[in-house]
Parts: sequence; C-alpha cells; structure tokens
Amino acid sequence: MPSTTVSTPPESDAALSHGLKQRHLSMIALGGVIGAGLFVGSGAGIAAAGPSIVLAYALSGLLVMLVMRMLGEMSAAHPSSGSFSAHAERAFGPWAGFTVGWAFWVLLCTAVGLEGIGAAKIVTGWLPGTPEWAWTGLFVLVFCGANLAAVKNFGEFEFWFAALKVGAITLFLTLGVLAVAGVLPGTDSPGASNLGEVFPHGSEGLVVGLLASVFAYGGLETVTIAAAESEDPVRGVASAVRTAMWRIAVFYVGSMAVIVTLVPWDSAAVVEKGPYVAALDRLGIPAAGQIMNVVGLGRVSGGAPRIAVLASCVFGFGCVALSHWRPDDVFPWLLNMIGAVILVVWIFIALSQLRLRGRLEREAPERLVVRMWAFPVLTWVALAGMAAILVLMAREPGTRVQLYWSGGMTAFLALVGLVRQRRRTTVRPA
Repeated sequence: MPSTTVSTPPESDAALSHGLKQRHLSMIALGGVIGAGLFVGSGAGIAAAGPSIVLAYALSGLLVMLVMRMLGEMSAAHPSSGSFSAHAERAFGPWAGFTVGWAFWVLLCTAVGLEGIGAAKIVTGWLPGTPEWAWTGLFVLVFCGANLAAVKNFGEFEFWFAALKVGAITLFLTLGVLAVAGVLPGTDSPGASNLGEVFPHGSEGLVVGLLASVFAYGGLETVTIAAAESEDPVRGVASAVRTAMWRIAVFYVGSMAVIVTLVPWDSAAVVEKGPYVAALDRLGIPAAGQIMNVVGLGRVSGGAPRIAVLASCVFGFGCVALSHWRPDDVFPWLLNMIGAVILVVWIFIALSQLRLRGRLEREAPERLVVRMWAFPVLTWVALAGMAAILVLMAREPGTRVQLYWSGGMTAFLALVGLVRQRRRTTVRPA
C-alpha cells in the first residue's frame, strides 16, 4: 500500500527510487491487495448481503476495471508518484490534488488499522481469550516496519507475498469448483441448497456488500503509484492495467460464488472463522483453512517517505484504540467509511480523466498509449454507478453516518485546499 501519494508532490519525482521491476508491478496489481480485509471483511459482506454478495463483487469489479483503465490512460501519459492526486491537480487545480491526496492518505491510514483488526481477528480465532486490541497493535507495528523498507526490498517482499496469496486463492478456487461440481473425492455437491433468497436483507444488505467489495478492491489504484517507481513507468502501468483487471475480477467474484454455494451465507462460521476457512472446513480440509488464514496475514506494503509512514502509523494506532473501546462494531464501521472514501477518490479519478482526455487529444495525442474504452460513455457510466452507491448509502440507516463523515471530511479538505490555493495565488509576486 504505497504511501507516496500525498507525501511527495509531482515535482519531486526525481528524488524517488526507481527500483520496481515489471514482475513486481504485475504481481502487485494481481495479488498485492489480497489481505486480511478480503479474508475477514468479505465475511461481514456475506453476512449482510447473503448470496447477493456475488452481484456486489461483480458490480464493484466492473467499476474498478473502468477506474483502472482511466488511471492507466492518465498515468501512462503522465507517470507521476502522485498518481491520481497529480492528475486531479493537473485537471482542476491544486485544491483538487490536495483534496484527493489527503482523502486517500486518510483512507490508507485507516486501512492500516483495519487490516490490523482483521489480522487480529484471525489470530484470536487461533488463540481464544487473547486481547484483540493487543494483536491489532502488534500488526500495525509490523505494517509500519514493512513500510519503512526501501522500494527495492518492498518490491521483492510484495512479489513473493502476492505470489503466495495468488497461489492460495487459485488452489481454493480449484477445490471449490470441483466440490460444487461434485467431483472432489469425499464431498457431495451442495447444488443450490445453500443459496436461499438472493437478497435476504434487502437493499441495505446489498449496500453493505457493495461497500465491503469496494474496500476489497480498493488498493488496486496503488499499482499506478508504484509505476512511477518502476524502471519503465509507461510500459509498466500499461501492462499492469491490461493484465490485472480480469484476473482480479475472477479471483474475487469467483471466490464469493464458491463460498456462498458451499456454505450457508447465514452460518456463524462465515464471520467467526472467516468465509474461506468456513468453506474449506465444509470440504473437510481444516488444515487448509488455517493455511488460508496465514495467507490472509501476508499483507505487506511499503513506500519510501519515512515521515509520512510514521505519521500514517500514528493514525493506525488510533484504530487500535478503537478496537479496544468498541471491539464489536469498529470493524464494520471502518469498513463502510473506507468504502465511501474510496468512492470519493474514484469520482475524482473519473472527473479528472474526463477533463484531461480532451486536453491530451488536442496537445499530445502521442501520449495516449492506453485509452479509456468507449470514451466518454463508459466514464459517465462509471460516475453514475458510483453516485448510485452513494445515494443508496444515504438511504440506509446502517451506512448513512459513515457517508456523512466521509462527505464532511471531503468538504473540509476541499475548503482547506481552496484557501491554500488562493493564498498562494495572492502572495505570488507579479
């Protein structure tokens, strides 16, 4: 989860190390966002949405594919460690870059704490009675240490951890499909008996499932940030965007389909043990389930700016305190809030691409190495989809408060950005 977005402005790109190779970028895009959030957060989504979690992951998967394509277009044309904050600044001015950059920083910092909470839930499943908040603090410390690693080391760590996670998910999908088909030795096909009603909790459950899936996909944007630190930024981002999107969709959507088919969506084990463990236990392979839990702990992320990393870790420790004070509801609350902030960031990305595409076609068409599909129709379709999810959040009591918090934070950041922009313009010498 590179944290260079807000800590290094576009003009300081030359100070960054370019140690990431193409294989690093491809694997970061493919497996770098698979962590405790997916292995634990998807359980909360399944419990809320039921079988419609598959639809939620499919819809948000389509959205993230479009967002990745927009980012690919802009980042291949203008590689920058600031990625979408730099694109927003280029499109709308410094206030927009300030707003989306700091919003994403808050998102990443909260995600550090949320990943720590998710990992702690896995460990307390192994060691009942141990304090969850203490494990959360330990994992936040581990994340902080990993983030302080040099870019080259980060690339190697992330490559091998991502490869491990991709291999584990592939094995899970293979076993799950064989079990569903009834050809896995020692198991009977459950058919559609576990699916039941598609929308058991109505639109509110679907909204929670959408936000859980948005959070699970959130982080794919960082591959375009990492591209600025690769050996060949233009080729790197173009290749990573093209190859990663459909594979991620298969892993996520395929996993959800297998899980809700093998295990009743309202089973307590889905939340208590985690959906992957519950599914593998259903197949009579409990050791494999615990291995999946270990893989869920393998989220390693890093960047280079030490001050920004340390500041981010302080924010993460705030989530540790929350996990101590509100252990029962802090995870879903933070999950929904992060989902809303991710949508805000995606909206800025889409709006920036709308404006910058015309500028590129007029001024530098040769830079359009990667092009958004069916522009501008699909960009507007993506914006409409994001807006629809936000409207659904506002209508549901369980997600309304988090939406207001996220919206208020975004408005505050935009106001501060506008004030800073005006002051700089005012004091600038003629």
